[in-house]
Amino acid sequence: MITSKKYLLPFILVTSLFFLWAFLHNINPALIPHLKKACELNDTQSAFVDTSIYLAYFSIALPAGWFMHRLGYKKAILIGLFLFGAGFFLFIPAASSREYWFFLAALFIGGAGATFLETAANPYITKLGDEANGTQRLNFAQSFNGMGAFIAPLIGSKFILSGIDYSKQQLDAMAPAVRAAYLQSEADTVKMPYLVLGLVVLLAFIFFLFTKLPNIHEQDEQQQARFSFRVFRHRHFTWAVIAQFFYVGAQTCMGSFFARFSGFTAGISDKDATYLWGSVAMVGFMVGRFSGTFLMRYIKPARLLALYALICVALVATGVMASGKIAVYAFIGVPFFMSIMFPTIFSLGIAGLGEETKIASSFLVMSIVGGAIIPPILGKISDNTHNIQTAYMVPLLCFAIIALFGITFRKKATALTLSTH
Repeated sequence: MITSKKYLLPFILVTSLFFLWAFLHNINPALIPHLKKACELNDTQSAFVDTSIYLAYFSIALPAGWFMHRLGYKKAILIGLFLFGAGFFLFIPAASSREYWFFLAALFIGGAGATFLETAANPYITKLGDEANGTQRLNFAQSFNGMGAFIAPLIGSKFILSGIDYSKQQLDAMAPAVRAAYLQSEADTVKMPYLVLGLVVLLAFIFFLFTKLPNIHEQDEQQQARFSFRVFRHRHFTWAVIAQFFYVGAQTCMGSFFARFSGFTAGISDKDATYLWGSVAMVGFMVGRFSGTFLMRYIKPARLLALYALICVALVATGVMASGKIAVYAFIGVPFFMSIMFPTIFSLGIAGLGEETKIASSFLVMSIVGGAIIPPILGKISDNTHNIQTAYMVPLLCFAIIALFGITFRKKATALTLSTH
C-alpha cells in the first residue's frame, strides 16, 4: 500500500491518530447513559452528547480546511491534538460541577480538535503512496480507528459505568443530601479515564512536534486552486457529502442508544450492554475494517459499500421487528458491515480532485454533522412513542441512502481509477 520507505514513519504516526480519535466517539455508548443518570436527562437531552461533538465538526471543518490549505498538514494536526487534549482535560472540572452544559462544552472543544485531525489525516493518508490505492490505504488506517472503537466502550463500561442503578421512584425517596452525594459520585467516575486520555494526547502532540512530516504536493498545485464552494461541481463529491452525512448519523445512533435499546428489548443493564457493544460489536467493527481492506483487492470499493449497506438495512430491520436477544444480536452484527463506510465514502468523494482535495476534505468532515442532527431525531421519536425500537427506523433509512450512493456511483468510481487491483 505504501510505495516508498520515506512515507513509512509518517504513515505510522498519522495512523495512530485514527486510534486516538476513536475514543471521542466510541466511549459515548458508556458516556451517554452515564450522564443521563448523573445529570438526570431524558433520551432527547442525552443525545446532545453526540450533537455537541458533531456540531464542532460542522462549525470547525471549514476553518480547519482553510488552515491546512494555507499552512499544511502537520500544523493542522498539531492544533488538532492541542484542542483534542484540552477537551479531555476539561472533563475533570465538568465532573466536579456536575453541570451538563460544561460536559457539552468540553465535548465541543474535543470535537473541534478531532475535526482538525480528521480534516488533515484522512486525505494525508491517501497521498502517502500510490493514489490508485488510496481507498485501500485509508481503510487500513481506519482499521486502527476500529481498534480504538473496540477498546473505548470496554474502558467506559469498566471505569465510567458504576453498575449502580436506581429507579426514579427510588431516587425521589432519597434524602436530598444522599441523592446529591450519589449523583456526584456517579459524575466523578469520568475524571480518571479522561485525565489518562488527555495525557496520552499530550504525548502524541510532543511526538508530532518533533517529527518531520513530508509535505505532499498535489500534481496541479501550481494552479493554486481556490478554497471555494466550486468543488461541489463534481457530482460524485456532492453525493459523497450527502452519503457521509447519513452514514455518521446512522453510526452514531447504532452505538449511542444501544444500551437503551438492549434494556428495552431484552432487559440488559447499561453496564452489560455497553460491555457487549465493546467486546463483540466493536470487535466486529475492527475485523470488518481489516477484512474490508483485504476484500478491496478483489471487489471494487463502491460495489462493496453498496453490498454492506444493504446488509445493514436487513440487520436493522430485523432488530426493529424482532424481540428479545434476537433484536440485540441483529444490532451487534451491524458494525462489521458499517466498518468500511466512512473511509470508502471519503475516498470515493475526493477521488480525482487534485489540489481541491483539501477543501473537499473539509466539506466531507463537515458532513459529519449528521451525527449531531440524526440522533436527536431518534431520541425525540423514542420519547414521543415510548418505543426506542420503532425509533431505529431512522438509521435504517440512512443505510438505504448509503446503499443507493454505492450503487449509483460504482461506475464513476471505476472511471476515477479507484480500483485497488
